[in-house]
Amino acid sequence: MGKHSKAGKRKGNAHIHHKTGEGSHGHHKLHSGAYYKSQHSHPMSLNEPHKHMKTPESVLKKQATQKKIADQRAKDAAAAADKAKKDLVTFEANAKKYEEAYEATEREAIDNRRKAKATGGFYVPAQPKVALVIRIRGTIGVSPKAKKVMQLFRLRQLHNATFVKLNAATMRMLLLIEPYVTYGIPTRATVQKLIYKRGFGKLNKQRIPIANNSVIEEGLGECGIACAADLVNEIVTVGPNFKQANNFLWPFKLTSPRGGFSSKTKLLHYLEGGEAGNRAEEINALVKRML
Repeated sequence: MGKHSKAGKRKGNAHIHHKTGEGSHGHHKLHSGAYYKSQHSHPMSLNEPHKHMKTPESVLKKQATQKKIADQRAKDAAAAADKAKKDLVTFEANAKKYEEAYEATEREAIDNRRKAKATGGFYVPAQPKVALVIRIRGTIGVSPKAKKVMQLFRLRQLHNATFVKLNAATMRMLLLIEPYVTYGIPTRATVQKLIYKRGFGKLNKQRIPIANNSVIEEGLGECGIACAADLVNEIVTVGPNFKQANNFLWPFKLTSPRGGFSSKTKLLHYLEGGEAGNRAEEINALVKRML
């Protein structure tokens, strides 16, 4: 009995020690689980300080600058749209005023012609004020004096065209270069077509196409010329700012006329059946072929 009782006590003690060992291991597991839970139950707890991080000063300055630029751009766009609306009203009023003036002039010329015919007299129209000059020959065989005159008229290339104010001096210069150019009196419709179809302005010594009125206003705004109607009127009527308006216009670059020039008679004068020299009102038909 003593042996069995001692063996039973040893087994019981071992069993108890085994349980206590399991218990301590389980207790360790419990503590580690609690630590894991405390570390990972709030995943954003480690990032809490970043939420309240101050934005760098450089970023704030950049954002303020970009906002200022965007506000100014929106303000400029609104101002430009408002100005465009007001300018449109002004330009339409100017175009209507010029149209009425042209019609009145034409009506007066017709009435004077009818009165002269009724009284058995003759009506002599006013002398033309402006001519359109087109270069029809190249540089080969051109005399130095004629070359200099064509440079003054800005006719440096074949088929270039410019407007010239007619007076005694320019008429003598045109006689010097008659074998190399053809010229005549352009109508208002021809002036409009040239500016609308082949018009280029000179801005900062650059050739800029006249795609809208802002180009004209930028180049000739100081002279009171702000739109295409103003520019056409200044050229047709040879107004006080004709020189500035004509210098603003880049020489027109025309093409070879449809059907071409006659190779046999090109060098002859227009009155002799050729192409060179003064052709008066017939210059408009030639321009129509060269546009």
